[in-house]
Amino acid sequence: MDEVEVVVAHNERATLRVGDVFLKVDADQARTDVEVAAMALAPVPTPEVLWRKPPVLALAALPGRPIARLGEPSTASPAAWAAAGAAVRRLHDAPLPPWPGQGLDAITARLDGECARLITNELLPADLVRRNREIAEAALRPWTPVFTHGDLQVAHVFVEGDQVTGVIDWSEAAPGDALFDLAILTLGHEEHLGDVLAGYGADADRDVIRAWWSLRSLVAVRWLIEHGFDPDQPGCEVDVLRARM
Repeated sequence: MDEVEVVVAHNERATLRVGDVFLKVDADQARTDVEVAAMALAPVPTPEVLWRKPPVLALAALPGRPIARLGEPSTASPAAWAAAGAAVRRLHDAPLPPWPGQGLDAITARLDGECARLITNELLPADLVRRNREIAEAALRPWTPVFTHGDLQVAHVFVEGDQVTGVIDWSEAAPGDALFDLAILTLGHEEHLGDVLAGYGADADRDVIRAWWSLRSLVAVRWLIEHGFDPDQPGCEVDVLRARM
């Protein structure tokens, strides 16, 4: 009998692996609805949906391995990173999903609220928060919405050799800023930004991508701490913020 591996678990959701099957348990079925719908629409490889019985979604495992892990050097080739950029471009060129994305006002309000909590609760030094909030301002501008993954961290992009075999975890997919996806894919792996953009094949404002690095890290730190993760590990979110200083 296959062992049960806990991939991730916190009080919002959990993912288990049993052999070649991933079982995703989510208390919010709206997120699972988005995930299933987004995978059906996305023009990139995604896991096969084996069955769904709320609150559980069963997905087939993808071949290959994640392109990287946050806080660890990537062993994937530059060509694999370029292939990831090309896959993101295909997604961004696809028709928009038929549900709304998060608006600029909501993103700004969340950012300012998180910055205030980080300072008030002394989770991060005030000067670190304020400097990165200044940098994040460049991301807070109008954009033309595209089909975004919404949580395109490196652990969600699987590669085998120089090819992308699939992208997982689509529950945050929505119309959004193309540069946000590119920023999340390269968060903590700045050395591969050029490879990703070479595959993406379009002009991208690197200052805005850097601004999204700061914004994403600022809004993630408190949640990570409260859910048992350590954003202060080498190469992770706090290091990303320090690098902007």
